[in-house]
Amino acid sequence: MLAATPIGNMGDASARLIEWLGSADLIAAEDTRRLHRLVQSLRVEVTGRVISYHEHNEAARTGELLEQVLAGKTLLMVTDAGMPAVSDPGFRLVQAAVEAGVRVTAAPGPSAVLTALALSGLPTDRFCFEGFLPRKAGERSARLTELAAERRTMVFFEAPHRLEAMLRALHEAFGPQRRAAVARELTKTYEEVLRGPLRDLLEWAEAGDVRGEIAVVVAGAGEARAVDPAEAVAAVNALVASGLRLKDAVAAVAEENRLSKRDLYSAVLAARTGPS
Repeated sequence: MLAATPIGNMGDASARLIEWLGSADLIAAEDTRRLHRLVQSLRVEVTGRVISYHEHNEAARTGELLEQVLAGKTLLMVTDAGMPAVSDPGFRLVQAAVEAGVRVTAAPGPSAVLTALALSGLPTDRFCFEGFLPRKAGERSARLTELAAERRTMVFFEAPHRLEAMLRALHEAFGPQRRAAVARELTKTYEEVLRGPLRDLLEWAEAGDVRGEIAVVVAGAGEARAVDPAEAVAAVNALVASGLRLKDAVAAVAEENRLSKRDLYSAVLAARTGPS
């Protein structure tokens, strides 16, 4: 059994989560200390055995847990917040159970992905979850290059101390005008959702000390359309005249019209220098 746990507000705990916490023979918990605080808040008496199960030991403990289930024990898997197996431990266990023919069920509940998406103000009819971007700049840039033409709304997670670097990378890859939202501390006392172009969100992150759990939602690329090269160059020059840096102006026009930034930049320079 998998059960979603509150992502902040204890009032979001489901009745089935509470029931299963009190009745399971085994509880596999990402952090046993967090589980202890959870059951205290929910006033649940745990009668089953609690076992730590996290990214550092899940490979070794999956077999042990599966043996217990095959022997007739009921197993509940919970993580620190949200649904197990979604950017959290649990996938290995589910995969092993499915391969062994064991029935797997879940008690749905709070989700930072869906909550951030719903509050973002961005299209929700088609979306994809990208989790955490790579920490290394080169790998992160390569991933974002792959996503530059993605037309679905994208949802990411990020640590607060890396948010500025992430938004800068999004700004460079998708252009300053791409719409986005930063959601932090969802369902908690200091919940905050900031919406706007990536340029504005980057300026906000640069100006302050960002804290809390972070989800970033980014609009997908726009529809492709035929664009007159001269029109695109004129649009860049208009943005530059309004005070935007050439690099940012090229990125904005290229993103809006799904053009190559490199080709557009070359066209702008060629138009400025005139025929050779």
